[in-house]
Amino acid sequence: MRIGVFGGSFDPVHVGHLWIAEAATEVLDLDRLLWIPTATQPLKPGGPVATNEQRVEMLRLAIAGRPGHDVDQRELHRAGVSYTVDTIAELEREHVGAELFLIIGSDSLASMRRWHQPEELLSRVILAVVRRGGEGEIDFSVLDGLVGDERIERFRGCVIEMPLIEISSSEIRDRAGQGSSIRHRVPRSVEVYIQTNGVYRK
Repeated sequence: MRIGVFGGSFDPVHVGHLWIAEAATEVLDLDRLLWIPTATQPLKPGGPVATNEQRVEMLRLAIAGRPGHDVDQRELHRAGVSYTVDTIAELEREHVGAELFLIIGSDSLASMRRWHQPEELLSRVILAVVRRGGEGEIDFSVLDGLVGDERIERFRGCVIEMPLIEISSSEIRDRAGQGSSIRHRVPRSVEVYIQTNGVYRK
């Protein structure tokens, strides 16, 4: 079993996230992909704008009808600050023998030394780093000393190449708050949900 772990605020989920998820599923030959909305992130203490319930519902709408993709709410149900290494440990216990692929951006890779227990985390997952269009080669040297050369080479083989996608959740929140169109930036079902519920209305 090959399981992708895709965490993020998803505030809101947008078509860029969906592109990454589809590319990861194909490139990594995943059997399942878990979308994990984050709770309190140590490196982003400000937190999300939409409620946990709203973010989960938008995710469910976005991936409805996509077999093998599931929303996993464990980090929202966990008390206090949520660490990725704890999530991975739980998934290992639930899926014995599965390979876990942690899907992250190059910005997250650059901050890996600031993550909680990075050595432990990197011993448990295969990193799958997203390389967006226009970015240079992924710099894995940040992992030197955290993990062996052989494992870093494995990570190099799991880079997910993506085109440049000029969409961000913050831009979508701003546009929705101003009453501007977010059509084609998010799935139609998510657009309707945001408008109907006034999720980001100022």
